[in-house]
Amino acid sequence: MLGLKESIRPSADLRNHYNEISKQCKENKEAVIITVNGRGDTTCLSYEEYKTMKARIELLEILAEAEDDVKNGRVAPVSETFDDLRKMLREC
Repeated sequence: MLGLKESIRPSADLRNHYNEISKQCKENKEAVIITVNGRGDTTCLSYEEYKTMKARIELLEILAEAEDDVKNGRVAPVSETFDDLRKMLREC
């Protein structure tokens, strides 16, 4: 999804050319920005692109939390962490 292409279309196109916009999103992996009165209002993406984007955002949030933990000294030795993981796996 790096470098997601975008195009801009008026809201009337969404109403009058939905199938074309849907195809544009799916086949071209393109985000279509819908405008109302010349201003961005809504963005359409394929469901697959949406899921990919959502997963990446969730991963970035987890990484930001981890970075904050490291910055603020909320860390444990690696050996302790792996011991805890092994214990959790044995309990499953």
